[in-house]
Amino acid sequence: MTIDQGGVPSVGLFVTCLADLFRPQVAFAAVRLLEQAGCEVSVPEAQTCCGQPAFNSGDNADSRAIARQTIEAFEAFDYVVAPSGSCAAMIKQHYPELFETDPEWFQRAQDLSRRTFELVSFLIDILKYENISARYDGKITYHDSCSGLRELSVKQQPRALLSKVEGLELKELPGSETCCGFGGTFCVKYPEISNKMVEEKTADIVATGADTLVAGDLGCLMNMAGKLKRQGHDIKARHVAEILAGMGEQPAIGEPEGR
Repeated sequence: MTIDQGGVPSVGLFVTCLADLFRPQVAFAAVRLLEQAGCEVSVPEAQTCCGQPAFNSGDNADSRAIARQTIEAFEAFDYVVAPSGSCAAMIKQHYPELFETDPEWFQRAQDLSRRTFELVSFLIDILKYENISARYDGKITYHDSCSGLRELSVKQQPRALLSKVEGLELKELPGSETCCGFGGTFCVKYPEISNKMVEEKTADIVATGADTLVAGDLGCLMNMAGKLKRQGHDIKARHVAEILAGMGEQPAIGEPEGR
């Protein structure tokens, strides 16, 4: 039942590999937000990776196999939502490309594409939901991740939602739209360039005077959080969903439990 039909929308949450393996609370935060917005949320057990690492490496055969599994796992839902612009863009933009010569799977990929959204974009653009009741006492700065920004036009949506959080002050990041250097397999293939990019990014983050770095993609956050920690900066890194869901009191990315 879609929003336009006036019913309770069923949402399949695409958890993402990084959330599943490194930061499960991002997925729990996404579920909390979606349920607060009136959705019925399910997490299909059959889901795995979105296939982006293979796709970016030119391995279209494995990318198609992963895409087929994802398409089948999420066919029953009104919407598919991911707390990641990178994974959402892979499904929404690139799955149809993988099946351009296969009419049946191309149609199924297009159908999934139409139903797939990044989390904050879904809350704002589809649900028209801004009833955030969270509090976070601190100064944050926001990094615009490449895929969410350039492929899905996610820019103002997170800022609109963060403006509803009590106690939060947003310090805009110079070069917020500049890549952090992670880029998935890019940081593996070109480590020296990647390291230079993240060094420039962390310098801008520190200059804002913010105590917390926020973004919508865990890959970017882990990359920047790791560099900040190695440089000795006490700046926390959190996914935007954690802040919006009122889960900002838990240990930040890279911090031990109980801190």
